[in-house]
Amino acid sequence: MSYKLFCMGDPLLDVQVHDNDLLTRYDLQPNGAILAEEKHMPLYDEIAKHPNARYLAGGGAQTATRGAAYCLPPKSVVYTGCVGGDEWADILRTADAQDGLDEVFLVRPEEKTGACAVVITDHHRSLVTVHRAARLFHVSHLTSPSVAPLVAAAQVFYVEAFFLNHGLESVMHLATHASSVGKTFALNIAAPYIPAKLGDRLAQVLPHCDIVIANEAEAESWAIANNLPDPTDLPAVGRALTTVLKVNPARPRLAVFTHGAKQTVAVSSDAPDKPKIFPVPPLQDEDIVDTNGAGDAFAGGFLAGYVLGKSLEECIAAGHKLASVSIGQAGPRFRYPKVRIF
Repeated sequence: MSYKLFCMGDPLLDVQVHDNDLLTRYDLQPNGAILAEEKHMPLYDEIAKHPNARYLAGGGAQTATRGAAYCLPPKSVVYTGCVGGDEWADILRTADAQDGLDEVFLVRPEEKTGACAVVITDHHRSLVTVHRAARLFHVSHLTSPSVAPLVAAAQVFYVEAFFLNHGLESVMHLATHASSVGKTFALNIAAPYIPAKLGDRLAQVLPHCDIVIANEAEAESWAIANNLPDPTDLPAVGRALTTVLKVNPARPRLAVFTHGAKQTVAVSSDAPDKPKIFPVPPLQDEDIVDTNGAGDAFAGGFLAGYVLGKSLEECIAAGHKLASVSIGQAGPRFRYPKVRIF
């Protein structure tokens, strides 16, 4: 099987609830994304007992690649990560299959599948992640007889930087493979704490990156970590990011920064002083159900366009459209019957 897009990330089950009180009691930020500390562990049981709790397939890369699969022909996208031997993993498999995403999970039968507590307040969401089985992914899975041929055949790779918490070796395996043979490697910075706390690991991966995707908070965090004079100037941050050393300079590096409903900024290393600004098509308040996963949905639409050989403008438009589809659903999901993206 020759999948065009190979993706890797932490497969997580989102346990979602609307509850302002939880935000206050667990000292969470309205649009935060953090790793669970000991003080957060009771949160998962508390949400599970909540009368309005919902269980949805999550994980940044899994949502993005489900989105890409939603847009592309069958058997275009494959996804890997590590899950436990439990019913939560089965929920993920079902959701992936519905959107046309094939998976080659590494399964740790004795472990629990990772989870993300999603606390919704108004149009904001706070994410608190516990990796569980996801942290036990091993690079040997990528070189196994069932997965190595998929890596060899893929032309585009997509990885979330959350994986740098536990799987730098695996990320570097895919990144160096892509850069050494002229394939495309795309990285989503994923959360503001990545540049702040894992900047040394991120710096090892960036030279192999052809595409870097981030939201405005993640871009600002990278800029602060790299001592840029104005970390909120997204075109300037994009220019700096595209000039980081690149192992394979034959393909320009592209930085794509989303900024919620305001705009999306794209900067290419072949024209760093000519950033492109793309307004986001406005949505009415009644069309906004849940913003959780909107950025990952954007990445999925963008990647689908890239795999199809679309122009930058078409890739950005696809990202915006798929994000709007996701925002209109509860949780990181997509509408059926399918919405035509291209």
